[in-house]
Amino acid sequence: MLKQLWLSICNIEDKRAREHDKERGKPANQRNPGRLIEGAVTPNWKRALEQRALVYRERIEPHL
Repeated sequence: MLKQLWLSICNIEDKRAREHDKERGKPANQRNPGRLIEGAVTPNWKRALEQRALVYRERIEPHL
């Protein structure tokens, strides 16, 4: 089962690499849009941002 999962991941990566190679050299307005998934949820992003603000206060404060 693990081998099947690994082969599936390799196939997906190969497919994306082929698609990327096809679009190389095209102008930006002729490329396919990015793979943003609408409605995707990023759990605990506020908590992660708070922790980052505590650790890197000098980097975050100018943007608040």
